[in-house]
Amino acid sequence: MSVDSEGGDNDLRERITNFLRRNFPQIQMHGGSAAIQQLDRENGEVHIQLGGACSGCGISPMTIQAIKSRMVKEIPEISTVHADTGMDGGADGDLGGMGHDDGMSPSFPGDSADDDGEADEGPQAPF
Repeated sequence: MSVDSEGGDNDLRERITNFLRRNFPQIQMHGGSAAIQQLDRENGEVHIQLGGACSGCGISPMTIQAIKSRMVKEIPEISTVHADTGMDGGADGDLGGMGHDDGMSPSFPGDSADDDGEADEGPQAPF
């Protein structure tokens, strides 16, 4: 690797880190972390690992999708973002910012039927 490309990688790493801090402060505020695991400047790919509290967080799939879609728009050198929490065996949907549910979709009371055919209305109010 030449000195010039190494300097460019360091600059790009710094821009990615600043992007994550600026756009996703809630990661660190809630006890999580985001780290660049791998950067391939030639192919425009970056691998981001969310850790700490992100590993068990129910909204981490939404955070991952937001990172993927926004990073490719704001950092022109990046065309594909791989991101995960390590809780899913490393599968991350690999869409480079395109919408994808990574095999997970939110469910809300009343939007699906139970085995007996009745809709789940969620918890009943105490009044």
